[in-house]
Amino acid sequence: MPHYPHLLAPITLGSVTLKNRVIMGSMHTGLEETGDWQRVAAFYTERAHGGVALIITGGIGPNQEGAVFPKASLMCTQQDIDHHSIVTREVHRADGKIIMQILHAGRYADHVHCVAPSPIKSPISRYQPTALSEDEIEKQINDFVRSATYAKRAGYDGVEIMGSEGYFINQFIVKQTNKRNDRWGGSFENRIRLPIEIVRRIRRALDPDFIIIYRLSLIDLVPQGSTFDEVIRLAKAIEKAGATLINSGIGWHEARVPTIATSVPRGAFAWVTKKLIGHISIPVIASNRINTPEIAERLLADGYADMVSMARPFLADAFFVSKAKAGKGAQIAPCIACNQACLDHTFSGQLTSCLVNPRACHETKLVMSPVEQKKRIGIVGAGPAGLSSAIACAERGHAVTLIEKASEIGGQLNLAKRIPGKEEFHGFIAWYREMIAHHQITLCLDTIGSARKLEEFDEIIIATGVKPRNPHIQGQEHGNVLTYVEALSETAQIGETVAIIGAGGIGFDVAEYLTHQDPNIAQNPVEWMNQWGIADPATHRGGLAPTGPNPKPAIRKISLLQRKSQKHGDGLGKTTGWIHRSSLKMKNIEFIGGVNYHTIDEHGICISFGEKKENPIRINADTIVLCTGQESHRTLADELIASGRSPHIIGGADEAAELDAKRAINQGVRLASVL
Repeated sequence: MPHYPHLLAPITLGSVTLKNRVIMGSMHTGLEETGDWQRVAAFYTERAHGGVALIITGGIGPNQEGAVFPKASLMCTQQDIDHHSIVTREVHRADGKIIMQILHAGRYADHVHCVAPSPIKSPISRYQPTALSEDEIEKQINDFVRSATYAKRAGYDGVEIMGSEGYFINQFIVKQTNKRNDRWGGSFENRIRLPIEIVRRIRRALDPDFIIIYRLSLIDLVPQGSTFDEVIRLAKAIEKAGATLINSGIGWHEARVPTIATSVPRGAFAWVTKKLIGHISIPVIASNRINTPEIAERLLADGYADMVSMARPFLADAFFVSKAKAGKGAQIAPCIACNQACLDHTFSGQLTSCLVNPRACHETKLVMSPVEQKKRIGIVGAGPAGLSSAIACAERGHAVTLIEKASEIGGQLNLAKRIPGKEEFHGFIAWYREMIAHHQITLCLDTIGSARKLEEFDEIIIATGVKPRNPHIQGQEHGNVLTYVEALSETAQIGETVAIIGAGGIGFDVAEYLTHQDPNIAQNPVEWMNQWGIADPATHRGGLAPTGPNPKPAIRKISLLQRKSQKHGDGLGKTTGWIHRSSLKMKNIEFIGGVNYHTIDEHGICISFGEKKENPIRINADTIVLCTGQESHRTLADELIASGRSPHIIGGADEAAELDAKRAINQGVRLASVL
């Protein structure tokens, strides 16, 4: 029996046959904006070589006013056609198919020329949009048709019309953003006129074999969002207008509900896609938090969808499909949905990449060619820096020995995997184990690295990581004081009231861990939906529960303290920080900032506020957890340098900032590329 029979089964769309049921979903990477179209082509072509049936590009604007940001990539001119032709030609040579997503940002556009159905500013945008006249709406429709026609001329196999996530088309559909009283607003029939006209006119302009995917918002997760009856009515109208496929859009960008972060359970929104099955006859695509062939196969086998869309998993591993087909699912580098190098980069104006795979979007820059001279490489430390470097060195052909003082690999990842909502780190560590075995890396656990043990190696890499920083607070030697490492251990004795000193990423993680009765159990999808106030859009408009979020109460009273006076978690991820803050606020965690720390005793900690440090008060706490930063483990590195050796120092051993797996892994891979 073939591996993943439903996932790898072909599907016929008219006269076009796709070789499997896997779509690489749209991601804005920033590559198109570099102007290096060979680099763009290399990114997509590597995924085509990896076996995915259909690739969807990042969102391409139909005109200047619809561009996501100034100088964002458009499909408006012959020059645009010429540039995109470079991409489609290379993808087709790799036996792939690729379609272009047409994305009009509407009021989400980050520029002064943004337009929308009504002049209502988005809560996540800087600019108030200009309301379009009826003639201007006709221009927008014509520009969509022009972009689709140009995409065909550029060699694309189809287009995806972005009608979800709160972008331009979605803004016409929902009453909250469409206050018009003409033929484009008011009744539901008027509000859905825009998407229907766009699809109908594109289909009329292009041949029947040209694929048209419509990205339909199945659950808006915003006030006054669509009911599911309205979703079905629109889906039927879009099918009638000529769409080939319906893709699942989940939530608007401004929704205060997480939809793709690591804390979202796998396949958490597939139930909404399944509700659409049977109401239309064209295939339906499931999306959001599908990151393994096993979960994709289950969704298809159980009738949740006809195809699956995975975006970030193809950043983590371009060869996801070919590995699944070969029965090597355990070797697929996992997307852990951390957002750190993908969405955080995108929304910060940086080039997208991947924490797990730093080569993503750098295929022409970070080349892992086979070595001409095989070296013996000794690596001390099996945390993310050492692991990534070991695997990359072995892939290139070096003989690698990995030395780790603990009884298991992973380093600080073993702390991360214990945090509720970060269960994906279990799979990340399991992948590292698999790759160590696959590349026949010599692994020495329970072994202390020393200068003598490293004498035999041609190259030495020190990745010994970090240790908790000592804050030197008077009284911290009391038995009720723990480091974050101790607090996250299974044997830690934690009281009912806790003061956490330090509100960086570690402080937030410890607070989340200590609010749960059983922090080792994965989030239950039903419980998670209840926590965030997600309801069935068939019964509650927009999919929002009228009672709002309803999390389980925290099992402890926790105070989260920091020296800084600014917002807690200000340095957390751009696209995930709000999730962490909201989660803790829902559990009534007390945020206290601008703190001076005085003394600790068995009853708690004395603190004050302000530069004069006057009038100290006590924060009562049974347990105090120190999350006060890290220091580098550099003893071995310094010893080697003193002896005249020149080790390569990476990860936390190089720089003890916030625990930063993204930087550590990137350093490890980039070092391996030049050894």
